[in-house]
Amino acid sequence: MTKKTQLIGISNAIVDVLTQVSLDFLEEIQAEPGSMNLINMEEANQLYLMLEETKEMSGGSVANTVSCFSNFGGKAGYIGQVHNDRFGKVFISDMKAMGVDVKLPPSNIGSPTARSHVLITSDGQRTMQTYLGACTELSLNDIDSSVIREAEIILLEGYLWDIPDCNEIANKVIKEKNRSSLRVALSLSDSFCVERHFEAFRELTGDAVDIIFANEDEMMTLTRTETVENMIEASKKLGNLSVITLGEKGSIVVNKGDVIHAEALKTSNVVDTTGAGDTYTAAFLFGLLSNKSIQECTEMASWAASQVIQQIGARLDNETIEKCPLL
Repeated sequence: MTKKTQLIGISNAIVDVLTQVSLDFLEEIQAEPGSMNLINMEEANQLYLMLEETKEMSGGSVANTVSCFSNFGGKAGYIGQVHNDRFGKVFISDMKAMGVDVKLPPSNIGSPTARSHVLITSDGQRTMQTYLGACTELSLNDIDSSVIREAEIILLEGYLWDIPDCNEIANKVIKEKNRSSLRVALSLSDSFCVERHFEAFRELTGDAVDIIFANEDEMMTLTRTETVENMIEASKKLGNLSVITLGEKGSIVVNKGDVIHAEALKTSNVVDTTGAGDTYTAAFLFGLLSNKSIQECTEMASWAASQVIQQIGARLDNETIEKCPLL
């Protein structure tokens, strides 16, 4: 049976509010450059009023990935909780505009839609002030088994494990995987998230997860290693496909016993590093689901990441994607 959707992401649905600020502004709001801070609804509203020119778009790591995957030409769906408010409408209309099939309607009860104020300084660094709101209220009842079964790959976000129903949601996805050809991918989100949920992630990556996406710090935390060499050896023992980004040093893919290295593409025009990893993941998965070799997947992903950091926001437009040498 032909699958209706190639990739479905399940994650925290967040509206990104992107704006360029000075270091003085960060000092004024007492935010450490490059940090990510959780704020409450009142603080979020106050901060928003302080911002001048903003760009508002659907965000959250996995939402960025499925949107970029759709822009590459893939068939993508998304499951995440937003409220029926202004920011919820921004999230859903933006996702749909990029061809993503939003599987869960907005809620009329609960907290306001989550948003992350992405404060970008002149060096391209991002500082995030995030209000989580409705995204943490995603529940097991929001996950339809028939929707899960229609996907070729389900991409789960590590941050899901910070919400109450995380294990039940994951178990439902894995149950469907065991009944079909469905593959499950896990994005580790950040090293602190891995540390918080270490035992759950170790169990999942043992045999339930087919593909892991992580950066160097996240994978070292998962494998309890301190060098890249030891991390690679430990990743081989997991027996799945581990895709590990190393920033300026490129990326490594551990495919069971095989190790593939990809160089990062250099650029001097770094505008905003928001979403570089999300874009890498999107391009890699598009290549994988287009039956390209692992080497070609890494090259496509490296190219995409090098392009997205030269603009504001975590999305590559169609005109840029058409220039990808491996399409």
